[in-house]
This record gives sequence, C-alpha cells and structure tokens, in this order.
Amino acid sequence: MENKFARFLRNSGPARFFVPLGIILIAVGIFLMTHNNDSYLETVGKVTQVQEDLDTENKEVYDVVFTYTVNGKEYTGTFEDLADAYKAGDEIAVFYDSENPDEITNGRLGGLVAPIMIGVGILAMVFGVFRTVKAFRKSKELDQVPRASAAAFEGFKQTPGVTEYYCRYDGATLKPGYILEDAARKVLFEGKMTKQAMIGARTYSFIDHTTGRTVEHEVGHTVTQTYNDNGWSASSWFKFDGQNVWDLLHARGLRLQTNMRSKFPNVTYEISSAGLPFAVIETSGKYVHEDEAAEHKLNLPVGRFYYRVWTNTRDFETLFLTIFAISETEQMIVE
Repeated sequence: MENKFARFLRNSGPARFFVPLGIILIAVGIFLMTHNNDSYLETVGKVTQVQEDLDTENKEVYDVVFTYTVNGKEYTGTFEDLADAYKAGDEIAVFYDSENPDEITNGRLGGLVAPIMIGVGILAMVFGVFRTVKAFRKSKELDQVPRASAAAFEGFKQTPGVTEYYCRYDGATLKPGYILEDAARKVLFEGKMTKQAMIGARTYSFIDHTTGRTVEHEVGHTVTQTYNDNGWSASSWFKFDGQNVWDLLHARGLRLQTNMRSKFPNVTYEISSAGLPFAVIETSGKYVHEDEAAEHKLNLPVGRFYYRVWTNTRDFETLFLTIFAISETEQMIVE
C-alpha cells in the first residue's frame, strides 16, 4: 500500500467530514427559513377531543382536536403526537398565519436559528476545504524531500555494515519509557519519563549510552484526528519540544514509508535519510533477540509494540526518536 494513497485519504478527511456537515446545516437552515413561522400570531384554542396513542418507543402521546377563533370565525385544528396530556375543555396555545388562519402550529419556529445554521454550514464547508488544501500543500512540500526507492531496501538487512537492534517498551512503572539494545542486550539508548502529566507536556530524558549524553525533552500527549469511521482518515501526532514530531523528522531529511506488504500482524517501516536507506523498523509481538521467524508469527501485539531495527547509522538519537514517534502515535500508516 503506497503512502500516497493513505495520505490522500487522510488529507481529504477534513473535506469528507466538514463539507457534508456544512451542506446538511445549510439545507436544514434553508428548510427552517422556508417554514419560518416566527411571524405567526398566538391565540387560545379549546380542546374538544383527545385520543391516546403510543409512539415508536411505546411512550404515550396524544392526538388533540380543538377549536379556535380568528376574527370572529371558528376553526377546527388537530395537533398529533403531543407529549403533554390534555382533556376535553382544556385550553391549548395555537399559533396561526394571519393571512391564512388554517395554517397553524403549536410553537414558533424561526428567528435567528436558520441564519445561524446557514452561517455555520458555510464556515464548515470553507474550513473543510481550507484544511484539505493546506494538507495537500504540505504533502507536496514533503514530496520534495527525497526518499529511497523500494528497490533500495531490497536486501538492506543483509547489507554489510547494517546491524540489527531491538527496542522495547518499558511500562512496568507509572513513568514508562523505551529502551534500545543490541544483540548482547547492551543498552545503547533509552528514553526515560521523568515527569508524568495528565495535562500538559511530559518530560523525558533521552540518554545516549554510546556518548554519555543526556538531553531533557518535553513530550506532549498524542493528538488523533478522525474525521469519520474510515481508519484512513486518522491523523495522529504529538508535540516534541513544542514541534509536531513528524515535522521534526521531516526537517531532519527523513521519509517514512509504511510497507503494508509485510506479514500480518507485523508492519514494516522503511526509513530514508537524504534519499538513501536509513533504517528498517519492524513491529513485533514478542521481544526476542534471536532471528527466528517462528518467534514473530501470529503474535498479536498488545499495548505498545516491540520493535526490531536494522540500520547502518550510529545516530541513535534520530533512530530512537523515529521509533518513539511511531510507537507513541495511534496510526499505523505514518509519513
């Protein structure tokens, strides 16, 4: 599955949600305007007959027959399916058209409601189109960042200089984190949560054990936008030091290709840097160091994924941030 297709569906998500919503609001607003009875006059009718009935939810409703007088002339009217109980002789409010007293209703409908709905509908349509155009422009800019071809990743795992690493989610405490290890279980890089926050940014310490460098980062909570029930409309991201994490990775020259041809239930991400293969990241249901295919078959992931990583880089900070971004967001297709 090409990322462009998934990106097209995500980019058109605002329009596919807000434009139909706007059309509906405008249509309802026009309907209310054409049926505006805000100018109807009020009079009092006298109930002559009441018939009990049940609505679709088996609740009692009442069909009420009444008489009312306009300009000395008596009229007979009926209101159906009223929730309030009436009996013969009761008075009931009646609103009528002064030019055609036969046109009646039991309440006024109009005023500013219709114009407001039409205005909101127009804004919804404009917003949906604006968001979609903006997303497509951003997507076009992203396409200017070079990406390695699928052929370039063929055999990448076996290329000399490429090493396999393993990343696991450490959720044993209230301040979870991630750990990147090599085949000898030596910790190379880790992200430890030092401050948990339900609202506002969390704090992580990114520790590069290969250099001894530690940097504090502010990590926001995941924001997932879904414009309808179509999973391809989901767009998930979080702020990393105040910046959209995907924008940050793209600014570093990275491109992420989601390989949907990988074996279920695992997903493979092919990462390019400056147009060359940078890493292959594969989700795994189990955390194993051994390269045994049986250990990775039909192990449905629960919670955060485990990851197997093949790369020829020693830039573990960028590599770790990429894995972190994939795991912390809630969408499968990333770009």
